[in-house]
Amino acid sequence: MAELTPGDAAPLFSLPADDGGTVRLTELRGKIVVLFFYPQDNTETCTAEAIDFSRHRDAFTEAGAVVIGISPDSLKKHANFRKKHGLTTPLASDEAREAIEAYGVWGEKTMFGRKYMGVIRSTFLIDREGKIARIWRKVRVPGHAEEVLESAKSL
Repeated sequence: MAELTPGDAAPLFSLPADDGGTVRLTELRGKIVVLFFYPQDNTETCTAEAIDFSRHRDAFTEAGAVVIGISPDSLKKHANFRKKHGLTTPLASDEAREAIEAYGVWGEKTMFGRKYMGVIRSTFLIDREGKIARIWRKVRVPGHAEEVLESAKSL
């Protein structure tokens, strides 16, 4: 499968959310959508990223943007993660890795010299027409939410 690039149609998905609802990309047409894919709930870097996006929720809303975090963790883990850290962004569970693979963020990673497969921290900014406006791959968390916010404001 070819790697997604800006201008491509965002792959559609329907995933269960930790609030009991379902996140369907088709239902978000007309809004700016920020999808941040992260490896795992309650790890240091993932927690920092989720807190940063939550902290800027009002500013994203003012920009007409909806922010959704996606990882392969279960709904129960997501709900606990959200409650523990006071997160305000919805978290979608992709245990079957359907969206994760459609967006090309499942791949080989290395930690402490050990290679394994996992989610490569990535963010996709999707415009109101459902096209990918910008992609951040192998995200470094400090300042990332603010950079995504500025890009969302420009759409």
